[in-house]
Amino acid sequence: MYTAIFVILFVVSASMAGLFVTLFITKKKEFDEYFEEFKDVIDINKETKKYQKELEERRRQYEKFAVKYATIEHKLKSSYAQKRSVYENLIKEISLLEEQAEDLSYGLYEPHFNFDTSERYKIEIQNIKKQQKEMVRAKNAATCGQEWTVAGSKSEGTKMTNRTMKLMLRAFNNECDAAVLKVRWNNVQKMRERVMKAYEAINRLGEPVAIEINPNFLELKVKEIGLAYEYQEKLRAEKEEQRRIREQMREEEKVRREIETAMQDAIREEQAYNKALEKARQEMVSAQGERLEKLKTQMSLLEEKLKEAEEKNRRAQSMAERTKSGHVYVISNIGSFGEEVYKIGLTRRLEPKERVKELGDASVPFAFDIHAMIYSENAPELENAFHKHFRDKQINLVNSRKEFFAVSLDEIEEHAVANGLTVEFTKIAEAKEYRETMAILSANNKEHQSKQIVNNKFPASL
Repeated sequence: MYTAIFVILFVVSASMAGLFVTLFITKKKEFDEYFEEFKDVIDINKETKKYQKELEERRRQYEKFAVKYATIEHKLKSSYAQKRSVYENLIKEISLLEEQAEDLSYGLYEPHFNFDTSERYKIEIQNIKKQQKEMVRAKNAATCGQEWTVAGSKSEGTKMTNRTMKLMLRAFNNECDAAVLKVRWNNVQKMRERVMKAYEAINRLGEPVAIEINPNFLELKVKEIGLAYEYQEKLRAEKEEQRRIREQMREEEKVRREIETAMQDAIREEQAYNKALEKARQEMVSAQGERLEKLKTQMSLLEEKLKEAEEKNRRAQSMAERTKSGHVYVISNIGSFGEEVYKIGLTRRLEPKERVKELGDASVPFAFDIHAMIYSENAPELENAFHKHFRDKQINLVNSRKEFFAVSLDEIEEHAVANGLTVEFTKIAEAKEYRETMAILSANNKEHQSKQIVNNKFPASL
């Protein structure tokens, strides 16, 4: 009985062992299949964890570096800003000291004074200098905000203070005097800045001993520079006015001589024609036939010439009596000034073209072309009307006596017609010498280009 039970148990155990082995083999096979299928995923996870750790470590390192870099960048920017500021200040101060034209300021200077004559400016400069001297004598030009003692002595401290003030004022005065001597139309602003810089620099030197130059003393120095500049400008304007007056006097003298000559010529012609007529009349008394007819024709011609001479004399006398009569001319010079630039001026000459010829002979490379010649009994008034109408188109905005305008000939003619003037305008400028010069230059250029082409095609070495 026990044997049977043992056999049964053995069979059951063997069966279960077989089943377990079979199940193990099956699961092992499934596991191997799953492992083979998902082994990459397992490796990626490992690598991901690994790289996450490395990334975290690098992020921490980067954050430390970023903080360090930001600190360095801030220091560099701050250092650069400081050095840039120093550099710009140095450049500005150097430019104030340099005298080269390219470093000068050409800003417009607004006049602060409005005296009529250079002598009045001179007197005002003397007054400014007098005020400066009075401030120095009264010891108000520089002040000390503290009482000093030297080796316990107040008197020695006062001596030291006075010596320091004297040195500071001497340095400042020297700088201001140099600026006044050098001031010109193109550097007046720079000279004022230079004085103010000197004022600031010298006062910084006086800070340790509480000494500074009085701002009122600086104001007087700045005024002196403005006065010195405007004084020079007034002198220049007066010289220009004197030159203009001398030129006008020369022109009037030419007009006077021209009128006198014309009157004398007319008188001589009248006398000669009267004498010839008297002689012809006497001959007619005894003349007959063909001779008589010739004398009649001759007398008719002499009477016509006599009338012309008398008219010439009357015109010359009229010009002499009417001091404002003359011609307003419109001329151009495209070779010198370009297209649509016209000079509008006046002349009292009996032969106005002579004046235009003189202008062309003076200081321009080509002759002027006349577009209009307008006679007026009040030529200055007519000329002024033209100048006033085209003032906004005047080329020289500083010297209004330069009578050149950037305007079209049609505009000038429209203004003349609008004012009731009857005048014929010559629209096309002949510009003979200029156009011939351009033709010669063009021909020379073509010849030069032809030679280059020949030389390129047939080199000399061939």
